[in-house]
Amino acid sequence: MALKVLLIDDDFINRKLLQTLLKKHENVKDIVEAENGSDALNKLKTESGINLILLDIMMPVLDGIEFLKIFRSDMVNAHIPVIVLSTDDTRKTEVFNNGGNDFLRKPIKEEDLFRKIAQWT
Repeated sequence: MALKVLLIDDDFINRKLLQTLLKKHENVKDIVEAENGSDALNKLKTESGINLILLDIMMPVLDGIEFLKIFRSDMVNAHIPVIVLSTDDTRKTEVFNNGGNDFLRKPIKEEDLFRKIAQWT
């Protein structure tokens, strides 16, 4: 299955690190980047075929939780898994209550990321 991943993180270095990991995954064919939740919502309007979202929580403009609330309010998006990436374990409940499918603690390890991708796709 060819995957198109939407990567949402305000930190340029984090995006580049995640992109490097994703490019090693045999099923990831396309990576779309967004700098915050608002940017991501706009990308979702123009990019079709997103199969997976990797989402940071702490971002300016529109944070990860607010993005989830808006994203999950549209049933068209119900099938797209969202894996939240964060250094803050205390936000897990909030993530799951707002429609996040999974949670990975930063820094992200390749084997953990690949296991989650396999689980959700």
